[in-house]
Amino acid sequence: MGVARTEEEIEEIKDNILMALETVIDPELGIDIVNLGLIYGVEFDDATGDTEIKMTLTTMGCPLADILTEAILDCLNEVPEVNQVDVKLVWYPPWTPEKMSRYARIALGIR
Repeated sequence: MGVARTEEEIEEIKDNILMALETVIDPELGIDIVNLGLIYGVEFDDATGDTEIKMTLTTMGCPLADILTEAILDCLNEVPEVNQVDVKLVWYPPWTPEKMSRYARIALGIR
């Protein structure tokens, strides 16, 4: 694709991906999916720009999977280094409120 990037540059791209993901708001809770602890991993292939997002949902039967996946695909269009995006739903480890950031816990009134 171009000149290989340094580890620092790749980490910066991953940070940009996470910042973009922070714009994806869970419509039921009103908090972004990163601070809710729903993002379990971000893999970025420097050679191709292919990106894999591993995420979970608050419950297995959550009806928002398609809505959140679409929002993820849309927001990552704004990251120029990202080419193809694959969103993988994972269920292990199971999500618990402890995975939320301090910000999300305060916003939702959870201690």
